[in-house]
Amino acid sequence: MPQSRPYQPLLLRLLHGVNAAIALLAILSAFLVYNTYDGRFGKVPVPQIADIIGIHGTFGKMLLLGIMPAFALYSFHPGQKRLVQPDSFGKLTQLGKPIWWYSLHRIVNTLMLLALTFSIASGSMVKEEWLPAGELTQVWYYLHASGWVVLVFCLAIHLLMSAKVGGLPLILSMFDAAYRPEDSPAAWWKKIRSLVDRS
Repeated sequence: MPQSRPYQPLLLRLLHGVNAAIALLAILSAFLVYNTYDGRFGKVPVPQIADIIGIHGTFGKMLLLGIMPAFALYSFHPGQKRLVQPDSFGKLTQLGKPIWWYSLHRIVNTLMLLALTFSIASGSMVKEEWLPAGELTQVWYYLHASGWVVLVFCLAIHLLMSAKVGGLPLILSMFDAAYRPEDSPAAWWKKIRSLVDRS
């Protein structure tokens, strides 16, 4: 029998998709900023893009002022079961069992949210004129670059864990356009009000 595809809430798919798209553009533009102005650990011979720092900053602002707060709110409330649980670290002792993989996946999801938040916060402290002026030893630049490295690492592990835990059906379920009647956008306002009332 074919494996059934798991169902993902529509709001999760939308927030996750938009957040992921902007975050990937921010990661790519961050690498181009590094490649253009830093490159101390190696460079890639690609054409330089004018005002790449401004472009990268725009993606950061889009995350900070737009989708990231909404995605974080969803993740820590309706999507909380996908994040670290009180017993997640304890279950890491059950090496190789399905619960070990699920627990590791939840921990990585949480780390990725924290790394993205840290990258956005530290990036807001970086001045655009530092790198063109060759000021590569600023503390906030180091912190922002470190957050970027952790974020890329977490993203890679997140994708691997998604493939391990749910396989192709789980990955494809994030791109499914269909949704259940109770998951309709018309019901979102009621869900938002219940979240606010519980806060």
